[in-house]
Amino acid sequence: MGAAMGDELELLRAADPAPAGAGRWRDRPLDARAEAGLIRLLHHTRTRRAGRRLMLRAEAAVLALVAVVCFLLSDAGSSPAVAAPGPLVPHADTRPVPLAELARRAEARARAAAPGDGPHRGSHVQSWYLSMQEGPDAAPPVTVPEERITRWNADGSGSELVVATDPRHPGRPVIHDDDGHWRTVSDGKVLHRRTYPAGSEAQHGGLASRTRPPTDPAKLRAELAWLYDGAGGTRSVSPLLQALSSFRGEWTPGPRETAAVVRMLADAGGLRPVGSVTDRLGRRGEAYVHDGAGLRQMVILDPRTGELLGLEETFTTDQPDFKVKAGQVMSYEAWLP
Repeated sequence: MGAAMGDELELLRAADPAPAGAGRWRDRPLDARAEAGLIRLLHHTRTRRAGRRLMLRAEAAVLALVAVVCFLLSDAGSSPAVAAPGPLVPHADTRPVPLAELARRAEARARAAAPGDGPHRGSHVQSWYLSMQEGPDAAPPVTVPEERITRWNADGSGSELVVATDPRHPGRPVIHDDDGHWRTVSDGKVLHRRTYPAGSEAQHGGLASRTRPPTDPAKLRAELAWLYDGAGGTRSVSPLLQALSSFRGEWTPGPRETAAVVRMLADAGGLRPVGSVTDRLGRRGEAYVHDGAGLRQMVILDPRTGELLGLEETFTTDQPDFKVKAGQVMSYEAWLP
């Protein structure tokens, strides 16, 4: 834990735009290097938060990276596999749907939901995270694709399966969930498979996985701020989207929780509708974009139900220290039921 904290402190120092002699409360815009450092810190912190759910994410990331690199080096085909996905592009012929309108659709669905249509603990997600190194000798960034499915039961028992997906087929699910009986159905390397006995959730799942999400938008935002630092701020929607990503890794919302999520995003402001997109799993979704310092975040929602389908983060400026160009995807998460 001490080493991880030290890494974050070094990243935070690198992102600090003000020298030590500038005064305690001196504030100024971030320069390009500070922006890059802050983005790297955000990505590093987010990856660590994801790691507290069930597995040692560092080990899985290394194994996934090895699987991807070995495939790239051993591929005998005429064209090399591309492990890094390009950013999603909205369809030009669609009318953007305001978030408030989508929130009303989700609320109508929530009112028609049955009493048992609640959330369940755990998630099913495909993810791509850009593995970046700094310095003149740094290797080019590589996207590490993986698919993870996690479930917790009422007695605190649970299970998790993590598979490195095939970079030749980004977006193709490799895990089939047959009512809790999981099997891999296409190319993929199992990185982690574990079953947890009753009572394990308190130790492995963490507080967030045991805290049932509210169905009131304001209470949901307050809970996200409590469980995931920064989500309660009003200056930027970026921390809220980060918290929502972490929350979605712990829970699969039902119709009422989904309605609260969409209304919360609509009330937060800072997201502009850009039209429909086809996500990496071939699903049609409505895209909403937040432009931050050197980073664009795109959240993708189901146009009928408001369900959270995905979150994409794309660099909008070059980051030469990390050999990253504007337009490269830093991370993408696609959630399944």
